[in-house]
Amino acid sequence: MWPARPGETVGHWRAAVLIALGSALMALSAKVNLPLPYVPMTLQTLVVLMIGAAYGWRLGSATMVAYLAEGAMGLPVFAGPIGGIAPLVGPTAGYLYGFVLAALVIGWFAERGWDRNVMLLFAAMAIGHLVIFVAGFCWLAYGIGLGATKAWMVGVVPFIAASVVKNALGAALMPAVRRIVDRRG
Repeated sequence: MWPARPGETVGHWRAAVLIALGSALMALSAKVNLPLPYVPMTLQTLVVLMIGAAYGWRLGSATMVAYLAEGAMGLPVFAGPIGGIAPLVGPTAGYLYGFVLAALVIGWFAERGWDRNVMLLFAAMAIGHLVIFVAGFCWLAYGIGLGATKAWMVGVVPFIAASVVKNALGAALMPAVRRIVDRRG
C-alpha cells in the first residue's frame, strides 16, 4: 500500500505506521455497529479484508494481532465502548481471532495478484469472510456451548447478506485505492 523505500529503518517505520493506521481503522469500524444478541454487526470484516488485500499476509495479520493486543490491554477498540479480555473470551472471540486468519489468507491471495482483478478479489474476500464465519461459528457452537444450530442462527445467518455487500464494496474500493496510491508513488 505504501511504497517501500530502501533501508531497514524506513521499512520498520513504514510497518509501524501502517499497523497503527490499520488498527485505528479497525477500532473506528467497530464503533459502526448494529447490536445483535451475542455478536454485533460491524464494518470490521470489510476493514479486515481490505487491510489484508492492501498490506499483504504478513503486515495484514500483524495489524490484526496489534488490534487484538490493544483491546486486551483495555483500550476501547472493540464494538461498543469496551476493551479488555472479556471480548476475547466471550461470544465474539472466534470472530476476533478469525480476523487474524482472514487478513493472512486474503493477504496471501493479494500477494499472488488476486487484488488486481475485481472478480478474484471478490472471491478472495468471500474466502476471508468464510474464515471469519468458521472461526466465529466454531467458538459459538463449541467454545461457549451454544450448539451448532443456535450458533448457525445467531452467528452466521444474520451476517450473510451484509458479507456479500461488504465483499462487493471492498472489491470495488481496492482498485480505486490502488490507483490513488500508484499515482502518488
